Amino acid sequence: MEIYYKKIAKELNISTNQVENTVELLNEGATVPFIARYRKEATGSLDEMVITEIRDRMEKLKELDKRRDTILNSIEEQGLLTDELEMQINEAQSITELEDIYLPYKPKRKTRATIAKSKGLEPLAKIIMSQKNDDIDSRAKAFIDKDKAVISVEEAINGARDIIAEWINENKFARAKIRRLFERDAVIESKVAKGKEMDGENYQNYFDWKEPVMKSPSHRILAMFRGEKEGFLKVKVAPSDDKALDILEDQFVRSDYQSGDIVFEAVKDSYKRLMQPSIESEIRAAVKEKADEYAIRVFADNLRQLLMASPLGQKTVLAIDPGFVSGCKVVCLDKQGKLLHNETIYPHPPQNDTRRAISKIIQLVSAYKIEAIAIGNGTAGRETENMFRKIRFENDVMVVMVNESGASVYSASPIAREEFPDYDVTVRGSVSIGRRLMDPLAELVKIDPKSIGVGQYQHDINQTALGKSLDDTVMSCVNAVGVELNTASKQLLSYVSGIGPSLAKSIVDYRDKNGAFVSRDQLKKVPRLGDKAFEQAAGFLRLANAKNPLDRSAVHPESYPVVKKMAASLNCTIDDLIHDTELRNKIDLKDFITEKTGLPTLQDIVEELTKPGRDPREKFGFFEFAKGIHKIDDLEEGMVVPGIITNITAFGAFVDIGIKQNGLIHVSNMANEFVKDPNKYVKLNQKVKAKVVSIDKVRQRIQLSLKDVD
Repeated sequence: MEIYYKKIAKELNISTNQVENTVELLNEGATVPFIARYRKEATGSLDEMVITEIRDRMEKLKELDKRRDTILNSIEEQGLLTDELEMQINEAQSITELEDIYLPYKPKRKTRATIAKSKGLEPLAKIIMSQKNDDIDSRAKAFIDKDKAVISVEEAINGARDIIAEWINENKFARAKIRRLFERDAVIESKVAKGKEMDGENYQNYFDWKEPVMKSPSHRILAMFRGEKEGFLKVKVAPSDDKALDILEDQFVRSDYQSGDIVFEAVKDSYKRLMQPSIESEIRAAVKEKADEYAIRVFADNLRQLLMASPLGQKTVLAIDPGFVSGCKVVCLDKQGKLLHNETIYPHPPQNDTRRAISKIIQLVSAYKIEAIAIGNGTAGRETENMFRKIRFENDVMVVMVNESGASVYSASPIAREEFPDYDVTVRGSVSIGRRLMDPLAELVKIDPKSIGVGQYQHDINQTALGKSLDDTVMSCVNAVGVELNTASKQLLSYVSGIGPSLAKSIVDYRDKNGAFVSRDQLKKVPRLGDKAFEQAAGFLRLANAKNPLDRSAVHPESYPVVKKMAASLNCTIDDLIHDTELRNKIDLKDFITEKTGLPTLQDIVEELTKPGRDPREKFGFFEFAKGIHKIDDLEEGMVVPGIITNITAFGAFVDIGIKQNGLIHVSNMANEFVKDPNKYVKLNQKVKAKVVSIDKVRQRIQLSLKDVD
């Protein structure tokens, strides 16, 4: 393992000791959020991103070792394992290097070379490969054998050439040279598939496209590969054939004899039939993996921004899932998100029962003391919002458009059916919209992150890697915010460090049976929640009404004795420390350093005493779309409109401007400079003002710009 610790440390530019301690904590069952927050002394204050990289890199190295063992066993079973070969395999640093070493020993199905070998032509291939003989025809006559179906000199030479072609393909040095050529010079080229010009118009940008593959951005790689998968494009990844053949000729052709000519023919055959397709597959897999990694990172960044969106907080909310023919589904929720009432109104065509709908809304707002109204931003959303803004309520009521992506997925899910067994999907969808306004994080954890719709080409990328990254992101966000133990749902609790779905259910069952928790320590009474789970989870759980003020904070129970010592040293209570800045300023952290508790933890403790349990999310900000703009026909070029960033991709950001179609701010219109990473210029849910630069009503596309807009 020491060699791996050193390798990872060098890659991440950190110390070997940091890697070793982190891996040890991970092996003991510690989660990434726990290690980052409560084990800073051990890791040297590594953040979640680096800890996750260490975890993932170790997993890849372990997979490399598994493959190494498989290859060693395979070659040993064949009786071909030498000390030198074993050393080469053990020193291989990548899967690619391992597979190149293994290729000559890999059990093969029937190939042209194996057939030629079965005909006894391998000695002739060795004679030709030596390139010391100019009369190969004479030597080949000795290999004519009708019993082995070798009936002519030409057939003998052709068989020998097939064997040589396979040797060339299996030569690890040749493969390494060609692989480097691909990495340096390969071009990705896409053309429209014959007869697909009309059906594949979504891919018309790639009907005749060519660029260096290593410079092709993630979204173009994924688009071309998807077009190929769907049968609309033909895609090739390769460098110049002439350059590749020159490299192989320099390595293998060493004479002007007839044997040299045969070897050159074998070189051409080997490259075009064996090596080029093989290396192309490798390079395609490599660029696909790189494109996946970027797309997954974009998806995870977007998801983090969505989950960490500003919560409205505990307010009474009236929520609406708008619609035309089927009407608008209305629900009223209390401050904890509990469903109090539901019904349907029909203010829009074809019913147009606007007067009765407004009367009903005024009645509900008054009866349930509604403080905010959440309107889904889907079909009929703007029309419903426009109606609500004209209503005069007795008290100030906030009207907010809410991104409803994924609400329909939640409403039809087992989670929603369990939560609301007596209500249909429309009511569940409205409840989700209302709760999403109150606390986006608590509601969105109930939806598969892949269904929230904040990524690009999400169905084309590695689903296992995507799922793992998104789960990491959700867990990171949940633990960064902290979870109120007495009100959290099973779904939210399941993302708390060390808990998971099974323990989350046990906690909720215990809470339902015994009433609200009064202390963190009471968690130890939950069935199957042992010391390890308590250690991992306790610091991330909050009890707003706990007697012990530290139970309301992010201070871990293991550090309670330290805080008590701090208070005792100043002859005050812990409450006094929390509320008196002057007292906290008198604490000399060096006095409290122990073998287990170092300066980083002590600094975190004092920071938490300053703002115990504070939500790290930004405060909720009000937003309103432009009046009079409800459809694409209402837009004009040059118009500046307010909007909300709904999705960020490698090529730009999509903006909800209050109509059915989202506008696109292309990277070229994002700033007065070259934009490589849109995430450095815009954030999900960010409120922006953008200029309309072009409108394509036929394709329903709107181009926006942030340049030269105040």
